Amino acid sequence: MQQKGLVHSELNAYGLYAYDTVWAVAHSIDKFLNEHRNITFYLNDKLRDMGGTEMQLGKLKVFDGGKRLLEILSHTNFTGLAGQVQFNAERNLVSGGYDVINIVQMEIRRVGFWSNNSGLSVLPPETFKGEQISYSRLDQKLDNVTWPGGKTEKPRGWEIASDERPLRIGVPKRASFVEFVTEVNNSHKMQGYCIDVFEEAKKLVPYNVPYRFEPFGDGLTNPIYDELVQMVADDVFDAAVGDIAIVTNRTMIVDFTQPYAATGLVIVAPISNSKSSAWVFLKPFTVEMWCITAAAFVMIAVVIWILEHRVNDDFRGPPKRQLITMFLFSFSTLFKANQENTVSTLGRMVMVVWLFLLLVITSSYTASLTSILTVQQLSSSITGIDSLIASDWPIGYQVGSFAHGYLANSLYIPQSRLVSLDSPEEYDRALRQGPSNGGVGAIVDELPYVELFLSKRPDFGISWAIIHEEWMGICISKRLSSCY
Repeated sequence: MQQKGLVHSELNAYGLYAYDTVWAVAHSIDKFLNEHRNITFYLNDKLRDMGGTEMQLGKLKVFDGGKRLLEILSHTNFTGLAGQVQFNAERNLVSGGYDVINIVQMEIRRVGFWSNNSGLSVLPPETFKGEQISYSRLDQKLDNVTWPGGKTEKPRGWEIASDERPLRIGVPKRASFVEFVTEVNNSHKMQGYCIDVFEEAKKLVPYNVPYRFEPFGDGLTNPIYDELVQMVADDVFDAAVGDIAIVTNRTMIVDFTQPYAATGLVIVAPISNSKSSAWVFLKPFTVEMWCITAAAFVMIAVVIWILEHRVNDDFRGPPKRQLITMFLFSFSTLFKANQENTVSTLGRMVMVVWLFLLLVITSSYTASLTSILTVQQLSSSITGIDSLIASDWPIGYQVGSFAHGYLANSLYIPQSRLVSLDSPEEYDRALRQGPSNGGVGAIVDELPYVELFLSKRPDFGISWAIIHEEWMGICISKRLSSCY
């Protein structure tokens, strides 16, 4: 049965008590045998009268020394696996008490004791040994306890909001990117992706939780999210629902739910579509590279002619014919279609080096042209966060986003270079104007907003991957999270 999983043989507390019980009975029988050498039994008349039943109880015998054995057993006193084995006058097991511990992070701290005699106490049960103490609830004392959330104040316990006092949930009243969250016409009715997530999560709660949405912000500009989080920490709001990023400084003062959306900072810059140009095939190389490549073809033509015209009939003849053959041979190596063969050893060695160099040039050209034809190219020189910091260009950020704090406090970018932008229209205008005309060179913003912005404006693109990854979650005050 154990192999089939029908029974389990793991030892638990009841197994320890059973083990100690067997030893208690064994000790009592041993002591009884030391006192009385003989053991006698007798037939019970009451059982004999029931002998007609199928159970045949009349054949059972009763132990003569049962009362003495019970008396010896009641005076048992030894230390077993489950603790001290001893019985009181009511024949109940005398408990040695328990330690009351407080687990704070990885530390285990004893804050008191509990026993039948003393109840909860800061003194060990041995102090009250042999004393009968009547204690009330007011007498129960423990050392200072650290509750979840790091507070030493005693929590009020499970407290469900009522209709008279619903949960106050702050919601940012956004002026832009209202697809995430905003208020509908000053009606205290909130809508958006974040509200939909909250409503679906609330359906999983097995009891009713009254709440009231309270908009935060004037609706003319995006609110400052750090101020909203601080109001949750100050118990102005019980929680906050919205596109709130879970960043380090916020987790120090409030708690967050499990994240429901990924976010992070990316760089947005203008892009150029080179596919519309008829001269796109010239884009892979710069002018200098084209000049160097042409000079290399001319040089290899001259070198091969010098090495071959004395020993190879293909490179002989009138000067005009030799000139045409020389350049046709050089440029036809690009397509591996040259009709003339090299005869001299030095000529063949030069051709090996030239063909290898030509392979590198053609491979680079093909890769660059493919990239131009398939991927939109950035028209700015910003290729990453390092080049953005090194430049003197103004940098745009969204009002209320944690991007401002990250750029100023973590990357130490001067405030004079940071330009606050409040809407996608301002994003568009600032990027089109550029840094030389009062605009910005690039915008650093959170990925969800950038994706929404780029979905309607193909003239811009992400110039760098996520430079600072974060998540979005629902903000909850530490007081409320410790109660639940």
